[in-house]
Amino acid sequence: MTEEKEITVTGARVHNLKNIDVTIPRNALSVITGLSGSGKSSLAFDTIYAEGQRRYLETLAAYARQFMGNMERPDVDKITGLSPVIAIEQKTTNKNPRSTVGTITEVYDFLRLLYARAAIAYSKETGEEMVRYTDEQIVHLVISQFTGQKCAVLAPIVKGRKGHYKELFEQLRKRGFLYARIDGEITEIKTQHKVDRYKTHFIEIIIDKLIPSEADEKRLRDSVKTAMHQGRGMIAILNINDNHLRYYSRQLMCPTTGHSYAEPAPHSFSFNSPQGACPHCNGLGTVAEIDVKKIIPNPKLSINKGAIETIGKMRDTLVFRQLEAIAKKYDFSLNDAMEDIPKEIMNIILYGSDELFRVQTSAQASASNYMMSFPGIVGLLENNEEEKESPKEHIERFIQYVICPVCRGTRLKEEALYLKFGGKNIAELAAMDIESLRQWFSVIEKQLS
Repeated sequence: MTEEKEITVTGARVHNLKNIDVTIPRNALSVITGLSGSGKSSLAFDTIYAEGQRRYLETLAAYARQFMGNMERPDVDKITGLSPVIAIEQKTTNKNPRSTVGTITEVYDFLRLLYARAAIAYSKETGEEMVRYTDEQIVHLVISQFTGQKCAVLAPIVKGRKGHYKELFEQLRKRGFLYARIDGEITEIKTQHKVDRYKTHFIEIIIDKLIPSEADEKRLRDSVKTAMHQGRGMIAILNINDNHLRYYSRQLMCPTTGHSYAEPAPHSFSFNSPQGACPHCNGLGTVAEIDVKKIIPNPKLSINKGAIETIGKMRDTLVFRQLEAIAKKYDFSLNDAMEDIPKEIMNIILYGSDELFRVQTSAQASASNYMMSFPGIVGLLENNEEEKESPKEHIERFIQYVICPVCRGTRLKEEALYLKFGGKNIAELAAMDIESLRQWFSVIEKQLS
């Protein structure tokens, strides 16, 4: 068979095509142009592409076709020279505040996988490269680093938490552990032992005291195994002479502070996942905060003249009676310009106070007084019963979006930013334009083992 050199369409009548005949060369780039509504898409997609796809599906087995469904033959007399086709269709992506160029194109998915497998973790406290060891490696390291020094093998069980831990100490005694290092001091665990429940504590069990050496390797190995079990994969070696503590772990860990990271996975670098998203901004990179300039657009006005946009001009309502009570207590007037009110009092007006103010029930002379606190103008934005707008729409008028102060706009948890590949964290790569990223990756392989 000789290869067809052209696609011939005869009598196309799909949609607004009026019995069109057209010949299109194969193995060439052809462009269909015309006015809007002239039938360009009807010819390209609904006639040529639809018929090519229909013919391809007909070549499949009946079993496969039952899952595809039947395709209608386009309204055309004849098409020749057609082969199986694909179409890159016009489409728009859904607007999503979380979407980036990286997530839409799926480039970011590959970056997440790369960082989960190849990134190096660094301690956020000391900047040291984080390490993980096997039990055998730990035994050899302890012997090499602490030979001839009196040491204690510790199992960290409480790290920076409050509580009296009375039940914990009882359980330790029953398991045969008689000594613990509590907040830096080695202490005998006595009956009914407990610590101050309102203070933060660091507690390590004393597993063994020994002088590490090759001769004592079996004893050290058994102690390390026990400490790993009690410390859930982490142990510490204390040099009793100088009180220096060094940590060892099966997980990623800072050798100086003992701070550990969870094993990284692709979702650890995703701002669309709870495991990776910054908890403060929920992975958006920005947070909403009240814009005081929108609440008080003209500070030269007084409260009575409507300086506070959210409550308007003076009227007999509870909020104005509360403001009157504040003015009486702090010796200023609601007729004073907002710019003349002291900063400390402005903070009370805007953000409220737990202090009780004597408020009148009404403006009448016979009104009774009662004591109440003031939630502040910002707090009152939540209570919007008198407004015609919905609470969300009302609040939106007075807020601005600023970069999240916790993740600084990276949208990720802090731990994810301390995992680096080629000296950069994933947020730094995601912030690059695509050409800069391509150039960076073109030379990175030379730095890898």
